[in-house]
Amino acid sequence: MIATVLVPILVVFSFIILFTGIFTVKQQTSAILERFGKYRSIRNSGLHFKVPIIDQIAGRINLKVQQLDVLVETKTKDDVFVKLKISVQFQVIKTNVYDAFYKLESPHDQITAYVFDVVRAEVPKMKLDDVFERKDDVAIAVKRELNQAMSDYGYDIIKTLVTDIDPDSQVKAAMNRINAAEREKVAAEYIAEAERIKIVAKARAEAESKRLQGQGIADQRREIARGLEESVDVLNNVGINSQEASALIVVTQHYDTLQSIGESTHSNLILLPNSPQAGSDMLNNMIASFTASNQIGEAMREKNAKILAEKPKPKRKRDTPDREEEIE
Repeated sequence: MIATVLVPILVVFSFIILFTGIFTVKQQTSAILERFGKYRSIRNSGLHFKVPIIDQIAGRINLKVQQLDVLVETKTKDDVFVKLKISVQFQVIKTNVYDAFYKLESPHDQITAYVFDVVRAEVPKMKLDDVFERKDDVAIAVKRELNQAMSDYGYDIIKTLVTDIDPDSQVKAAMNRINAAEREKVAAEYIAEAERIKIVAKARAEAESKRLQGQGIADQRREIARGLEESVDVLNNVGINSQEASALIVVTQHYDTLQSIGESTHSNLILLPNSPQAGSDMLNNMIASFTASNQIGEAMREKNAKILAEKPKPKRKRDTPDREEEIE
């Protein structure tokens, strides 16, 4: 009777002991096994057996690459407060699981403390602009310090990154204003350069226009002069001398101009004199002025010839071995 009752109990107890003695460890994980509170062994991924009640799993260590983000607020060399976000990627060394589990109580707190120490030692040496430009130097300094400190605890620092640099809001607003002013300055320079190019191009176009206009006027006057010359020759052939012919041509052009003004409906130009008697007086005055001019010119030529004739000839000197002789 007693044996019949004990057998099921023993079977159940055996199953309990069997199931409590079997355990599994996941991939990229290590389990620390202790016996009566003392370290016994490290079990890696797979199916394992431990002595029930006697052996206990003290803890499990993650062997994957982990990331810890640390936000550090510090001051730069130019007295600007800035917040830096440092991302630390670390991993437990598989061969140093014992040190990682037993030597360090809180790896995250330890890493955070070292990050604060390094950042607050490096950033105050830099100005704000240098922090942005040399953020890789800060990351390298953090990694170097962490590697030296955490390797003794079984941790390997894979990478450290400065993922964010956040200055004070007033400083950011000032930097934005400086950037906007700089861009406005560049824009103003480009606008001024464009205006200068327009002015230069316009001046060149006007210069070319004036040159062509002057050339046209010169050609026009040349043709007018040629026409006047031909007109004078024609009038000379019919017995009119050059002075009378020139005066007649001027008077003819005068009346042609009056006719063209009269044909224009929008002209407000008045050419004086415009009466027939005034035209006759103009012709007589021009003939008289031409005659007087010729007389004055002839008198000036005769006077200059007389002065040249009365002027004594210069003496020439001839050198001789004994003296210099004057030769008339």
